[in-house]
Order: sequence, then structure tokens, then C-alpha cells
Amino acid sequence: MGKGQRKKHVQLALPTLDKNGQFRGGKRTNAGRKRAPGTKPRVAHIARPAVHTSIPQHVTVRMRPDAAGLRSFTIAPVLRRAFAAGCDKGRFRICQFSIQGNHIHLVVEAHDREALSRGMQGWSIRVARGLNRARGRSGKVFGDRYHANALRTSSQVRAALCYVLQNARKHGLALDRRWHGVDPFSSAWWFDGWREDRWRDGVGPPQERTVASARTWLLREGWRRRGLIDVRERPAAR
Repeated sequence: MGKGQRKKHVQLALPTLDKNGQFRGGKRTNAGRKRAPGTKPRVAHIARPAVHTSIPQHVTVRMRPDAAGLRSFTIAPVLRRAFAAGCDKGRFRICQFSIQGNHIHLVVEAHDREALSRGMQGWSIRVARGLNRARGRSGKVFGDRYHANALRTSSQVRAALCYVLQNARKHGLALDRRWHGVDPFSSAWWFDGWREDRWRDGVGPPQERTVASARTWLLREGWRRRGLIDVRERPAAR
């Protein structure tokens, strides 16, 4: 050690004994706060994987219990405005969606990880402000970070589209006969990959467009090689 240099001290961990004479403290298997029974695991706070401009993403966002109850025709206009304003931001696009009671599924395109993060942040803020204003509440409405899953193959894209658009069928929800088998709380009207379009007879179009046109080959054309989607098709488990 050179003259004038101070010796660096290293603090050692001091394990302690509990009332049973066992060591406690430090890293342990299964340590940490436990999840409440019946709740889903939270999205891990780790660096998100890279996002590629040609790879669509299946994104899921969950609501807080006190902000759920989204499948309501009084709340639908609030969400419609958020989708219309936030679905196409150039480098970020929401191409399909479905709204369930306590969560929302999206199929999106983003140029990179930053574009996905910023696009989701802007859309989430619109949803939160709209819901709080409509319900006379304040505070957070989302219960966790969004979860994104890359769709790298045509089979994965088709499965995700069916899973998102037909998610109400997966949950066993009754669909009003007025909508001829499609979910009114989804982007079904704007989807052009249905096996047949007779369900549109007598069903008026939405007031404004709520999704952006797909630009990636996989989401625009590639998935169709695996077959179009029937309005009565039930999605497989993800």
C-alpha cells in the first residue's frame, strides 16, 4: 500500500440465529414476499428483450381490482378514444385488441424496444386518465407492467390473433346475438382475416377506426398461410 493511501475496509455479513437456533439473513431459497392465493405472478422487473421492427408482439396489460369491469358499454367510449388516439404513432402501432373484464390483449408492431415502451406508456396514460375521469376516481388503474411476447413465426401470429380476437370465447363469456358471433369489445370489425364475412350483415361499423394497419409481413400476409380464422373458433391455451 502506497504512502497516503487508506486501507479499504470490507464489511462482512454477520449471520444471526433465530429462536430455533437456525441462521437467518442472506440469500435463501423461496425467500421474499409470497403471492396472495389465487393471484397471478407479477411481471418480473428485468431488462425486456430486444424488439425487432419485423416481429409483431402480443402484449397483455392487467388492471387493478378496483379499476376492473371494462366490458361495459358506458366505459367502451372511453377506451375507444384511447385506442383511436394511441393506435398509430409511426414507430408503434396497435393492430388488434380485445378488452376483457380485468385485462386487455393487444397485438402491436414496434420498431424497437424504446418505441414499444413509449407507445405503451402513451396509450396507458390515455386509458388511465379516461377511466379515472369517467369513474370519478384517481390513482393507478394498471396492476402491473405490461407483458410482451414476440411472435416470430406465422403459426405464432395466427395463434395470437385468434387468442386475442376470440378471448371472450376462451373465458366462456356469452356473446350477444346482435353481433353474430364476434366480440363487440374487440377490434373484430377491422380484422380482415375472417374466414367469412356474413356476420357483418346488419352490424354497423364503429364510429372511428381504433387500430392501425399492419406493416410487418408476418401480421399482414404471413399468418394467412396457416388458414383464416372462423368467427366461431375457440382459441387454444396460450
